[in-house]
Amino acid sequence: MKTHALTIDVEDYFQVGAFEKNLLISQWDTFPPRVEQNTEKLLSLFDEFNVKATFFTLGWVAQRFPALIKKIHQAGHEMASHGMMHQRASRQTQKEFKQDVADSKQLLEDLIGEPILGYRAPSFSVTKENQWVYDILAEQGYRYSSSVYPVAHDHYGIPDAPRSRYTTPSGIDEIPLSTLPMFGKNVPISGGGYFRLYPYCLSQRLIKQFSKHNDFPYIFYLHPWEVDPEQPKISEASLKSRFRHYLNLTKTEGRLRRLIQDFEWSSMAQCYGYT
Repeated sequence: MKTHALTIDVEDYFQVGAFEKNLLISQWDTFPPRVEQNTEKLLSLFDEFNVKATFFTLGWVAQRFPALIKKIHQAGHEMASHGMMHQRASRQTQKEFKQDVADSKQLLEDLIGEPILGYRAPSFSVTKENQWVYDILAEQGYRYSSSVYPVAHDHYGIPDAPRSRYTTPSGIDEIPLSTLPMFGKNVPISGGGYFRLYPYCLSQRLIKQFSKHNDFPYIFYLHPWEVDPEQPKISEASLKSRFRHYLNLTKTEGRLRRLIQDFEWSSMAQCYGYT
């Protein structure tokens, strides 16, 4: 059985891109944090089945919960960067992006005592217009990025990007999120909101189909808040954003448990040979 990449984007419920128009960064500390307890829930689940994952972690979280970062690392998981403050790379200047990825990398490295190799842009915000991000990632010592979703979406996506790992001119490997070509376009199957939207039997079938027709690992991603149906509700958000965020939260943990048992999993570094 093929081994696939299990990834977690470590951010709290009030930091997601869907709520960025309603919640300012200056307000974040006024919300009750739940990222620590939710991440520990995932750690316990992964430990139960002896699987390893990559945790793309916000610097904001690492600053406030350093013990959590050390716990993830000590459990044998890969630590990677998700930037500092969940700001889209597509809205940052080159100077802002450089500071962001440098600070987050240094912070995580200081906590775990090992190099940080991977980066995932918040909201998959590497686009055709900001390909300069790879020059900066290379300059800062990263090895790979997993920041492109080769789909058409209202918030992200490069529909005609390669579907498998490719090396950018700056030497950084981009490892796109997983899709299946169907009806002339790429269908997103990599997890997150799609994992909550699709019935589990459909997700299972799509992953099996992906594995059958591709010789590279499937990539799954999830956020800690997606296993937390009791999180506070952000009533100011639009109906569309609230639908996307709160859909099937009560089912996610059970589905994830099945997913872990139905397929073989490891970290990005292990699956793609960065260890």
